[in-house]
Amino acid sequence: MELIELLQKAFALGGSDIFIVPGAPVTAKVKGDFTPLTEGRMKPSDTVQLVATAYSLARREQTVLEENGDDDFSFAVPDLSRFRCNVYHQRGTLAATLRMVTFGLPDPSALGIPESVIRLADTRSGLILVTGPAGSGKSTTLACLVDRINSTRGGHIVTVEDPIEFLHSHKKSIVSQREVPGDAPTFARALRGALRQAPDVIMLGEMRDLETIRTAITAAETGHLVLSSLHTIGAAKTVDRMIDTFPAEQQAQIRVQLAMALRAVVSQRLVPKKNGGQVAVFELMLVNPAVQNLIRDGRTHQIDNAIVGGGSSMISMDAELTRLYKAGEITREAALSYAVSPETLGKRL
Repeated sequence: MELIELLQKAFALGGSDIFIVPGAPVTAKVKGDFTPLTEGRMKPSDTVQLVATAYSLARREQTVLEENGDDDFSFAVPDLSRFRCNVYHQRGTLAATLRMVTFGLPDPSALGIPESVIRLADTRSGLILVTGPAGSGKSTTLACLVDRINSTRGGHIVTVEDPIEFLHSHKKSIVSQREVPGDAPTFARALRGALRQAPDVIMLGEMRDLETIRTAITAAETGHLVLSSLHTIGAAKTVDRMIDTFPAEQQAQIRVQLAMALRAVVSQRLVPKKNGGQVAVFELMLVNPAVQNLIRDGRTHQIDNAIVGGGSSMISMDAELTRLYKAGEITREAALSYAVSPETLGKRL
């Protein structure tokens, strides 16, 4: 079966990811379940052909793949969808994972993103982080925030992504979208360049290294709004992860800087629903004076309590899981397995 036929089949099923690995059928992830798209298993020669088609659709050479062993890029199939593609070597063969990204921008209300999260787009400066495991929808949430800014106020928005997923047209703002490594060799280099492009808002697809994190904090301190993501779960672990990236002798200073620059941390998970499919669950920590003190003093283990006691402006992950369980959307087991404090939640349930 040709690649485009497989992508069409996955799209018709409502798939989100397509896996092409030798020795297994081409498989689509559909609402959390894995569905084969082919009857037979892929031979190494089959995956080579499918990967070659993906590169052809992207009009891209395989140089990066051959040099590094893996490669990220995106391409579009007219009248179907955009696809984010990761190709990699495994056991001497080629394999690929494709993420489906629909044309147009996502509707936050249809995806269940709380309005309190989308209102973060009204922030004028500082650092806002969207966190969660791979495949939890971080890029989608960031795209919704960028679109809300683009739709409501003027300014220059610079995005740095690897690869570009959602295409933003110019609305009230001007949007410049840069792709790593096509438009810039690294995130850190693209971010340094962005600071010379008179930006009002900078969106980094991911903060991957110390230099990028340091520059992002500095940009947030100097009056820019910086949006980015991290592969962490929960606000407390996100703060610890950022600080632990720095050498021990610099961590006290970074705590002070982060306490002043950080505005909010959104943490999201996709939880299996009782009757099939998945539901997005969000945690929202807003950095108020109490949270600033916890970050500055190294008492990040108390952040979860600060979120619970933060009133209606903050969202607790465990409170949201409780709400979904009582509404009959998720099982008790699912609620406990995704809880921040399973023992406490178990007593509450």
